[in-house]
Amino acid sequence: ELIPLTTATATLSAPFLLADTPAGTRVIAEVIDFELAGERLTARMKGTAAADWMTLSTSMIGTLDVRALFETHDGALVYTWYHGRLDLSGGIGASPAYAAPLYESGDERYAWLNKIQAVAKGALSEDGMKLVYEIYEVR
Repeated sequence: ELIPLTTATATLSAPFLLADTPAGTRVIAEVIDFELAGERLTARMKGTAAADWMTLSTSMIGTLDVRALFETHDGALVYTWYHGRLDLSGGIGASPAYAAPLYESGDERYAWLNKIQAVAKGALSEDGMKLVYEIYEVR
């Protein structure tokens, strides 16, 4: 069962590319802004230490590695990290991105987030600068 959790909108900076590393091509995109908007979870990125450290295979399959800190609308801090896949073989914005977010909070109001597994399906804009996910709790 998938229970709606939030909609995530990330605005990205122009990526840094490190071609031909042992892991493939590294694509590092810093997050300029990151917002969670939903009935169950509403928050905005806290600080500036958020980025996607994606690796890109020779067949243009991206493995996402994202970490960010959020502050909820009522002042709680929530850390998130997720891995996922993005197929760029058809070009930027041509296929969905899939991810499996985990959340951590020491605030008792959001302790329920520490217990859940979330899944996300999203889309990268054609210019590669915005990523929007619909995120669900798996029950």
